[in-house]
Amino acid sequence: MSRVELTNPDQVTDERAETLAQIKGAFGIVPNMFKAVANSPAALNSMWAQFGALGKGALGAKLGEMIAVAVADQNRCDYCLSAHTMLGKKAGATAEEMANAQGGKSDDPRTAAVLALATTLVEKRGQIADSDVQAARDAGLSQEEIVETVAHVALNVFTNYINVALDVPVDFTRVALTR
Repeated sequence: MSRVELTNPDQVTDERAETLAQIKGAFGIVPNMFKAVANSPAALNSMWAQFGALGKGALGAKLGEMIAVAVADQNRCDYCLSAHTMLGKKAGATAEEMANAQGGKSDDPRTAAVLALATTLVEKRGQIADSDVQAARDAGLSQEEIVETVAHVALNVFTNYINVALDVPVDFTRVALTR
């Protein structure tokens, strides 16, 4: 049971209504995470805007979802792991790619470099070394891709904390955590 009330999107008539309608349009439903976050219009608008901006970034939707599952597994967020596994498949990833990404791994060198940076960021709580950034550069990541990776990690830590701290009920097909 959620530790905060899940907002009923059909009963919202204030500034949150438009954002919740956009979310429903994107998913076909309003997922429970957004119903929980909708208790704060500022948090809702921030989260939705971040998803929109990063979804159009240099890393692309598929790699963004792969980052999300790697971060979710590290933070033990079964909600995000389940949601982003489904979204990753919709973005063109195979089940095997998503399972590997959950462990921070990929056979593709660029993807592997992004996931290595992302998991290092989570493990070190952002306190990474020059050598961590240099390893990403040596793997061919651009400055834009490095900065976007940090942004994806930050957004996913935010969503992980919302779901774990507030015990938001999972409304996607569950994927098992590995950590």
